[in-house]
Amino acid sequence: MSNKINVKIKLCRGMTAPAYATDGSAAIDLCAALDEGEKVVLAPGERRLIPTGISISPETSGVVAVIAARSGLGTKKGICLSNGIGVIDSDYRGEIGVGLFNTGKEDFIIERGDRIAQMMFLPVYVANFIECDELDETERGSGGFGSTGIK
Repeated sequence: MSNKINVKIKLCRGMTAPAYATDGSAAIDLCAALDEGEKVVLAPGERRLIPTGISISPETSGVVAVIAARSGLGTKKGICLSNGIGVIDSDYRGEIGVGLFNTGKEDFIIERGDRIAQMMFLPVYVANFIECDELDETERGSGGFGSTGIK
């Protein structure tokens, strides 16, 4: 059984509301809201912000919308998010834009309606920071950046 949240959505640029592809989908696809007939050519090494034509308003501040790359675009075409991951705070009401980066060796063409990223909703925890002089000990300690090995 999945958890559900109501999210108001405002559409612009003639876009339609996104939908989950299957009952087990964790995210919805975001599509390029370009003008009819408009094409964006993303050259190798180029970054571009692509509009989606949607704005959202979650029913609670206890969630964040997270924008992630589509795995097929990343592995087959080298198209990634320019910032690695997108965070849409619960109080942001503007149009969602997706920053894309072409790490591939060929131009990538984006047209209206192309699925360019995916968006999921995750719970948010607000940290209550407690200043201290020492942290509790763990087996790992301060080891990082490969300290646990690769195998």
